[in-house]
Amino acid sequence: MVPHGGSIVADGGGIQDLTPWQWLGWSDWMKHAWLPPGIFLGGLTPLASILLRVWRGELNANPIAQVENELGLSALIFLLAALACTPARRAFRWTWPARIRRELGLFAFFYALLHFLVYVFLDQVVDFGAIVEDIAKRPFISVGFVAFVLMLPLALTSRRADIRRLGFRRWQRLHQLVYVAGALAAVHFIWRVKIDVSQPLTYAAVLGVLLVVRGAYWVSSWRQRSPASTAASQR
Repeated sequence: MVPHGGSIVADGGGIQDLTPWQWLGWSDWMKHAWLPPGIFLGGLTPLASILLRVWRGELNANPIAQVENELGLSALIFLLAALACTPARRAFRWTWPARIRRELGLFAFFYALLHFLVYVFLDQVVDFGAIVEDIAKRPFISVGFVAFVLMLPLALTSRRADIRRLGFRRWQRLHQLVYVAGALAAVHFIWRVKIDVSQPLTYAAVLGVLLVVRGAYWVSSWRQRSPASTAASQR
């Protein structure tokens, strides 16, 4: 079996012209073999940094809020990185972004879950009455909670088996919720910051660019599939 992206036929030549790695279909895998451990280690780095500073007592005067904020920011960064994979693949003809999109999305959910758990267990001390009241009365918490809820089914249906079970089109429509979740997460960040909003606005701008690029590709693809384009190509 040849791994995705591999080939056992060289242009203008036969198997005898290939290197042993190419003949076995391993050249593409070997080129990007660093990706899984690299993404795993990189994904755990923000958490390791937080835990190290907690252990050293290097957090500020409100450590719970600091941990909560850093976990939420990490979730947003990984979510933006996951959303950037498809534009990067199309713009630069790279194959490797598609290999890490799922992992980046799962790390985004992982940090969003930690962000939520710190809020529930440390900030609100599992006072569900206060949590419900907080979600209902504070807009930035409301949109953040909705963003987290939208990310939950995406994380639970991230395996290839889920694509086969749901069917690709239904799975694809479901996972388009990631754009809504990303927009709500950006709004949550902007509304959370009370003084200097330059940082959350920067992340919101990055998200806006990614959504515009994605929309441009969608319009281009729709035009190519339109009946008029199909008829013109058949003349």
